[in-house]
Amino acid sequence: MPVLVLVLTVGQLAVAEWWPGIERFADKAFGARLLAYPLLMLVAPAIWWLVNRRRPESQGPPYGAFTLVMLPFLVDVTGNSLDLYDAVGWWDDANHFVNWFLLLSGLGLLLCGAVRPPWAVVLVAGGLGAILAIGWEVGEWWTFIRHGTELDTAYEDTLGDEVLGTLGAVCAGLLVARLSRAGSR
Repeated sequence: MPVLVLVLTVGQLAVAEWWPGIERFADKAFGARLLAYPLLMLVAPAIWWLVNRRRPESQGPPYGAFTLVMLPFLVDVTGNSLDLYDAVGWWDDANHFVNWFLLLSGLGLLLCGAVRPPWAVVLVAGGLGAILAIGWEVGEWWTFIRHGTELDTAYEDTLGDEVLGTLGAVCAGLLVARLSRAGSR
């Protein structure tokens, strides 16, 4: 499943970058996304492989967690491909909450298996989610907001995106903590 998510994401990015004249892709840094998204999508599997390649007792790769980590990139690109960011007023806000929920659910499953007590899982996921939300917003500002047409509304949008991303991450932490508690019974 992670391979399918990666292929669908890269395919849409390639169309957005190399198909001229599609207005919804203008000034959205699709060239940078075509490079960054696949790399970011492969970070978790690459680290997992590096850590576990010499452990014979290690179980197979956690494909479900990898898929959760990769899905936000596909959701973002698909939202742009379907013009949802401009056509649906609440899409950007829902996207930040849901994508951070997906991302931190996947990262939580990968990172928090040994974290105890369960409330600490919520703190780890929420804190990592907040850091990643801030980093994401800095990346958006650097690649297409600072010289683009969205500068007038960027401050309010950025704050809202960071809050919604952090809330999504905290909810993911609650889910992962609950799953880890249920699995330890």
